[in-house]
This record gives sequence, C-alpha cells and structure tokens, in this order.
Amino acid sequence: MSKDVVKVDEFEALAKKKMPKMAFDYYASGAEDEHTLQQNREAFSRIRLRPRILVDVSSVNTSTTVLGFRIAMPIMVAPAALHKLAHPEGEVATARAVSAADTIMILSTTSSCSMEEVAAAAPGVRFFQLYVYKDRKISEHLVRRAEDAGFSALVLTVDTPRLGRREADLKNKSIDQGTSVIIIFYTLVVVFSQTGSSMLASWADKLFDRSLSWKDVKWLKSITKLPIILKGILNGEDAILAVQAGAAGIMVSNHGARQLDYVPPTISILEEVVKAVGGQVPVFLDGGIRRGTDVFKALALGASGVFVGRPSVFGLAVDGEAGVKKMLEMLRDELERTMTLMGVCSVDQISRHHVETEYEYKNGCNCSHHMHSKL
Repeated sequence: MSKDVVKVDEFEALAKKKMPKMAFDYYASGAEDEHTLQQNREAFSRIRLRPRILVDVSSVNTSTTVLGFRIAMPIMVAPAALHKLAHPEGEVATARAVSAADTIMILSTTSSCSMEEVAAAAPGVRFFQLYVYKDRKISEHLVRRAEDAGFSALVLTVDTPRLGRREADLKNKSIDQGTSVIIIFYTLVVVFSQTGSSMLASWADKLFDRSLSWKDVKWLKSITKLPIILKGILNGEDAILAVQAGAAGIMVSNHGARQLDYVPPTISILEEVVKAVGGQVPVFLDGGIRRGTDVFKALALGASGVFVGRPSVFGLAVDGEAGVKKMLEMLRDELERTMTLMGVCSVDQISRHHVETEYEYKNGCNCSHHMHSKL
C-alpha cells in the first residue's frame, strides 16, 4: 500500500512486484539501449541549486496558472496509455486523484476508459492528447468528442510518425503472447469506442500518419477553438515553428525516452526552447520528474509547469486512486519544502539565478544572472 511510500521512486519497485511482467515492462522500458531513459533522470542531478537565505518564507504558495486555469501546483499528469493495465479502474481512478490534487490531467488517445467516463469521474481541468490520423475524419471526431466532454485543450503528439523500438516489448511478445494480445485488444476495441466502431477495421492503417507536417497543425487549429499544445519538441528551431503555426503551448518531451534513443534528456534542452519562444507561449516539460527539486529546477530554467507520466501509472498500480493521490501530494510537499529552503514564497519568484548548470560550475562561469540581487 502507498501509506509506507516515502519517495516517488519507490512506487516503481512496488509496482514491479504487483504488475504482470509484460504490463510493467510496457510502462517502464525505453527505446533501444535506454540511454535517454537513464539520462532523463540523471540530467537533473547535474543541476545545482543556489538558495537565498534570510528570506521571510512563513507563507509559501505552490499554486500557478496554466493556459488561464488556476491549479494548486505546477505539477500535472502526462498522457499514458491503457491505465487499466495498471489497475481495474484505469483512468477513472487517475482522474479522481488528479481532481483531489487540484491539478490537470492529460487523457491519452489510447486510454482504456472513454472520454465521457473520465469527464464524469470528477470535476477538474483536463486536456486531451491527440494523434492526427491519415483519415482526418477520425481525428476530427475525437476533437468533437473532447469538446463535448468538456476538455479544455488539445495536446498534439508530434514525435510519433512510427513507434520507437522498445526491445522489452519485443521480448515479452515471445514470453507472454496472451498478455500481448490484451494490449492489441485495448488499442483496437476499447480505445476505438471513442471514434466509432465502423472505423475499427482500418485502425491499424490510420494510427500513425508519416506525412504529418506543420500544415496539419494549422488544419487542426482550423477545426477547433480549443488551445493546442504541441508535445514532442526537442530544439529551438521547431519551437519557433510551433509558435508560427499557432501553438498555444509547447511541451518539451522525448516521449518518456520511448521513441528515439540518444536524443537529449528533456531538462537539458528546456532552456534552449524557452529562449527560442521568448515568452510568446508557455513551455512545459515531461520526462524524469521524480522529486520536488526536479520540479523547481525545471521552473528555474523557464518551464511553466511539468508533467509526470510513469509515476502516475506506478502509483495507480500500487494503490489505485490513493496511490496516484499520494504521489502527487508527495511531489507538491517536496516542491513546497524546496521553495521554502530556497527562499522562495511563490512559483513566480523562481528564476534562473536559483540554479547552476553543469557547464557553469565546471567552467567557473560567473554568469551575469547570478550577480544581480534585489536587496
């Protein structure tokens, strides 16, 4: 049970004991050699904190605003497929936990619960993650369903012209053929209940469109008034193009290191993206968040908020709704403690001078942003 968990990382080890091997590996594994998977975590450890002392921190507030929505903390839940592989209640349980934490959840296109079920589960702000299919009618139908169900934004995944090579999944197909069929079944039947059964036969052909380009972002904007966040940006050049295409926000993401190995860890590319967009749109980050200090570092480097993926699923596997709720509470409490010890009273007070990158401390960089104090 989650009551004995004292840090977010512990949920993964407990989930491994509770989940079928195939299901755990499906969530835990990364692409190929899993170099980026490891670096997503380790890159945070190479950033140092620079606390300020003798600051009145008798009142510390973690709340923030995302796309105009006020939430209790800049920590949100990323889209992840098939939560019912982790727990029988699936995304419905996750949604209740996120609502209790007063933050935002992104529902995956490959959810094992329908949009309507999740929307009815609890009040709160939710975004919907979307793929653009070869048959644009499928995508448009999903958009309409999201609008009707009260979702507040779309999150378009832009890094998946095809699936990455996830070798743990390949091995498990020979080990547990029956369980592998469950994933296929959910993808073909449960998920497709959101798009209409008449489209079921052609699902496999339409899942990923390799011709997807910037013109399709503009097409998506033309069919909805919902704000669109682009998920999967990993450089400043694409960030600029995203703004030009009308994105309302950018998520720096490498798909949990599940697509292309040896791309940068997300925290290491965050500042490049933030500088490229120059404050025109908010920039978010996912990948590797396990501590409140990780959240603080991301905010100091310019993120408007962070999303957690695997910890949500592992918390769900360990203790259902209570596990997800505990995970989010732990991260919020750690962030509040970090802010207090850093001499920061609110999220908007977190700034670049609060952190030092590996390049800066190894090269003795006495950067100007570290030399300007407000006395």
